[in-house]
Amino acid sequence: MSLTEEATGQSLRQIGTLVRDARRHHGLTQTQLAERLGTSQSAIARIEQGAQNLTLELLGRLSAALDSELITVGKAGPTHLRVTGGTPLSGSVTVKSSKNAAVALLCASLLNRGTTTLRNVARIVEVERILDVLRSIGVRATWDDAGRDLTIVVPDELDLAGIDADAARRTRSIIMFLGPLLHREATFELPYAGGCDLGTRTVEPHMIALRPFGLEIEAHAGEYHARVDRPGSADRTIVLTERGDTVTENALLAAARHPGRTTIRNASPNYMVQDLCLYLELLGVRIDGFGTTTLVVHGVAELDADVDYTPSEDPVEAMSLLTAGIVTGSELTVRRAPIEFLEIELAILGEMGLRYDLSPEYAADNGRTRLVDITIHPSDLGAPIDKVHPMPFPGLNIDNLPFFTVIAASASGGTLIHDWVYDNRAIHLSDLTRLGADVRLLDPHRVLVTGPTHWSAAEIVCPPALRPAVCILLAMLACKGTSVLRNVDIIARGYEQLYERLVEMGARIEVFTD
Repeated sequence: MSLTEEATGQSLRQIGTLVRDARRHHGLTQTQLAERLGTSQSAIARIEQGAQNLTLELLGRLSAALDSELITVGKAGPTHLRVTGGTPLSGSVTVKSSKNAAVALLCASLLNRGTTTLRNVARIVEVERILDVLRSIGVRATWDDAGRDLTIVVPDELDLAGIDADAARRTRSIIMFLGPLLHREATFELPYAGGCDLGTRTVEPHMIALRPFGLEIEAHAGEYHARVDRPGSADRTIVLTERGDTVTENALLAAARHPGRTTIRNASPNYMVQDLCLYLELLGVRIDGFGTTTLVVHGVAELDADVDYTPSEDPVEAMSLLTAGIVTGSELTVRRAPIEFLEIELAILGEMGLRYDLSPEYAADNGRTRLVDITIHPSDLGAPIDKVHPMPFPGLNIDNLPFFTVIAASASGGTLIHDWVYDNRAIHLSDLTRLGADVRLLDPHRVLVTGPTHWSAAEIVCPPALRPAVCILLAMLACKGTSVLRNVDIIARGYEQLYERLVEMGARIEVFTD
């Protein structure tokens, strides 16, 4: 593991977690640890957030101050969690900013010749991978001293030949480079993740959205070979064959710098798309139909503005935190929850018998997203009358669907969960049977959950899917005894400091490595 300035953000965050856990084990505050080291409390906070580069000398001093060997020479093993469950959580927790919005905004920054400042950005693996790609092609992206705000400056010429192919292939979000790049290059190549071939359901809708802007692509040996034959400035209408979030974002990114009017029909109005629209408006792009399925984009050939934007809060993280409280029978407040993107979920939970209170609405820092504080109370839950299934916004969010499997397992009666969007994700949810749940797989898209569950501890290897992995972790909080969840690195793809915040509410979670 490199501990120089080239250390990866993921490694720094892992070390920060070890420092934090060791500090808490010794009953020290950040200020007390800072005094032992002769540094400031803010420096300790940056270390624990993974926002501080570390030298071997500093690591040695930290190890001595904490009486803990924080790192050993050699390749680090995978990260695991030891979870002692069966006790309620308490207090409050604040929802962090949207990781999906952050990724879209980082891709959108390629459109801007001015300086983009993004506030309170999620420090997660997916964001760091996009940043690695951006930096490799010449973009200057720097965190502030607190490690929360990003400043992005895009050069006049991009070094696409120097692209970090490994980082690009490890994120599906790289496909959102297509929309901005078609305005900058007549031809270019872009690595893509293996298995993501043209013509499949996940890629062809992007091609349909981008061909009207002159983009043609061939796939060869893990790379998109792109050629752009820029059309004139005539107005155009694009009908998306799939109301996907990233498909809509790619169309918006292409339309933003296309002179003339672009009408996008069957657009996703989901939360990350709304954040992108608000950012583009700051750049000077007028967008009619905000929050609807028909967007009319009045493009501008050159975008050159110094903009400052704060992404909205993440509704999927909010649902994760609500689920943690529900399955542990807790009285818990989830603050800064984007209510517009949780209303269907709360309606179903209310039908199941969940007792909750909402604060008056207030505006997010972006000025548009409606936030509330949600307080849940211990409740006796029953199965919903109808099946639970996702729909495009304003329906139940597809990423929130897996949490209903855990919740249904805590309710009385049988619940049918229908995940019609993703092949095989339902299979991973059947791992909950290891913890005592009655989860029967009917086919690759449907599971029948019968509760209530008498949760019991077990050792499970994390499935290779983010939301099912988190579902297993949350179920372990409800289990009496000590469970082990192995190989949890995938959770860092979509969550920032999830374990720490659960611990602050009373969860007993220990991070360890082999």
